[in-house]
Amino acid sequence: MAQITERVPDGVTLVLAPNAGPLTLSGTNTWLIGEPAWLVDPGPAHPEHLARVIAAVEARGGLSGIALTHSHLDHAEAAPQLRQRFDVPVAVGSRQAAVSGAFEEPSAEDLDADVVLSDGGSFGPLTVITTPGHSPDHVAFVVDRVVFCGDTVLGEGSVFIAPGGNALARYMDSLRRLRTVEDIDALCPGHGPVVWEPAAKLDDYLAHRLDRENRLLDALARGLHTKDELLDDVWDDAPPALRPAAMLTLEAHLEKLAGEGRLP
Repeated sequence: MAQITERVPDGVTLVLAPNAGPLTLSGTNTWLIGEPAWLVDPGPAHPEHLARVIAAVEARGGLSGIALTHSHLDHAEAAPQLRQRFDVPVAVGSRQAAVSGAFEEPSAEDLDADVVLSDGGSFGPLTVITTPGHSPDHVAFVVDRVVFCGDTVLGEGSVFIAPGGNALARYMDSLRRLRTVEDIDALCPGHGPVVWEPAAKLDDYLAHRLDRENRLLDALARGLHTKDELLDDVWDDAPPALRPAAMLTLEAHLEKLAGEGRLP
């Protein structure tokens, strides 16, 4: 497996939000780069977290802009307060690629963003790579030899993918896209520690999804048909707290197989 550590890249500040949980791991990672700072994923609007982010921003001489890897509230909720305080633009990915009927978590879509990010574009020092899958508007940012990857890759464990809009197939394409980025030293994820072996981690993630897919096909071939049966067999390692998320990921796998005409 790819090695992960708590060290952060040079020139990068990590502010960890106090919202630890089964899906958020140790909490949401808020990242700052440059002076004045460019902020990636301001996190939840938790008073303690906001105070720590503001202090980190002021230590870097102020704020130039706020970039969101995606608009789920655990990453984006604090954006309006920080934008108002520092009078800076907020940039988000486009939802135009979203497919009707796709599952959506509650989001901060009402942010009224100032900048809509597109693939290959830039926002300050951040170069944009669109990485839909975990959400339709998901993007990653490349700065020098570091990728801020949001919830496309986590520092530990796997990513929750919900059904709708062929999300899992798009997610795997996003992993492959990140795998083609050259000369990268680290992935700074939305949750969990920094990944210092990006290629190995992305290979692990792709292999993990393909292994689940093969195990699912095998279970179906053995006559298991209900979702509970399939979940117990293929996601037998999912702890009780993650079973609802695992069920949705199972449905995303079934959606992908159905779209490819591979269901028995």
